[in-house]
Amino acid sequence: MVDKLIDVQKFIEDRAFKKIFVLCGKKSFSNSGAEIFLKKIVKNKEINLFYKNSEIPILPELIEIVNKIKKFKPDLILAIGGGTVIDYAKIANVIEAKPELSKLIENYSYPFDGKFTKLAVIPTTAGSGAEVTSNAVIYVEGIKHSFESELLIPDYFFLIPEFLVTAPNKIKASAGFDAIAQALESIIARKSNNESVDFATKSLKISIENYSSFIKKPNLENAAKMSIASNLAGKAINISKTTAPHAVSYPFTSLFNISHGHSVGLFFEKFFKFNFSNINKADTPFDLKERFNLIFNLFNVSNINDFNSKISLLKKEAELEDDLHKLNIDINKSSKSIINGINLLRLGNNPIKINENDIYNIILNQNKKV
Repeated sequence: MVDKLIDVQKFIEDRAFKKIFVLCGKKSFSNSGAEIFLKKIVKNKEINLFYKNSEIPILPELIEIVNKIKKFKPDLILAIGGGTVIDYAKIANVIEAKPELSKLIENYSYPFDGKFTKLAVIPTTAGSGAEVTSNAVIYVEGIKHSFESELLIPDYFFLIPEFLVTAPNKIKASAGFDAIAQALESIIARKSNNESVDFATKSLKISIENYSSFIKKPNLENAAKMSIASNLAGKAINISKTTAPHAVSYPFTSLFNISHGHSVGLFFEKFFKFNFSNINKADTPFDLKERFNLIFNLFNVSNINDFNSKISLLKKEAELEDDLHKLNIDINKSSKSIINGINLLRLGNNPIKINENDIYNIILNQNKKV
C-alpha cells in the first residue's frame, strides 16, 4: 500500500504543527515535484528550509543541521529526499552537537537520551528503506560509521510514487539495486530470522519484476511497487542487518564518489559466490544452503552461477558499470585505503567468516569472471 498526496496534506494540515523544519536535497526536492506540492500545503506554518550539499552524510554538515534545528525549535522535522537526507534527519533529531561528538561516533558510544521532536520522512528514491530502519550512516573524515537505536526510527513516513518517477535513471538504478541487495543479503545474514526472511522474500518478488521497467519506462504503477519493495527490504535489514557487499561498498562511495547502491553492486556476485563456495563453513543458526535455495527459487535458477548471471544482467540493463578500469579506479593503488574504510560490524554479520585477505582477493580479482 502506498500513500496519496492528499494523505500528506491532511497530515500537515490536521496536526498541530506550527513550526516545520524541512530537510531536503535541492535537485530532488525540485525535480520530484515535492517543492511545488509543499508550498501548497504549508500555509499558516512557519517553515525553515535546509538544502543539504553533500552527496553522502558527513559530520560537518550534520552539525550544521543539528544547530539549525535547535535554534529554530520546530515541532516537526520533515525530511524529503533520498538516503542521505533521511539519515541526516534521523541522526539530527537524537543528538547534540557536543565537542566530543566525533570521538563518540568513532567509538560507537553516543549516549542517546531521546528525540528532539517528531520526525516525518518522504523518500524520493526507492532503495534504502531508511524510513523504517533503526540505523543511520555518518562519515567522519571519510570513514563510514553507523548510529543504531530505536529512537532513529521516524515517527511517520509516506510513500509517494509521484515523487519517484522523475528521478534520473542513474539514481533509480542505484537505489533500486540497493533494495535488491539489501533483501538478498538479509536472507543470508547471520542475524536474520523468519520474519526478516519473509520481508526480504516479499521485497524480491516485487523488485525482480519491476526494477528494470521502473528505470526504462517509469510510471506510477512500477514506482509504487518499487517503493513498497524498498520499504520491505528496509524492514528486513532492520532485523537482520546487511553483510559483506554493503560493508565493502562504503569506501567506494567516500573515496571515488560511486553512489551507494552502485558501490554495493561492484562485487556483489563475487561475495555471493564466496559465501556459496564456503557453505560448509557457515557460521549461522540456520541452514545456509536452504537460504540459497530460496534465493535460487526466487530468481528461477538452479545454481550460483546462473544466479550471478541474472544479477549481472540486472546491473547491465540498469547501466551499473562494475568494470573498475572504466570507473577510473586503480584497485592496486587504492586497496589499502579501501580495506581501512570497510565497516567491520557488517563483516561480522556475513554468513561465512571473512577476513582482510579474502576481501583483498575478491576486490583485486574483481574483473575476472565469477
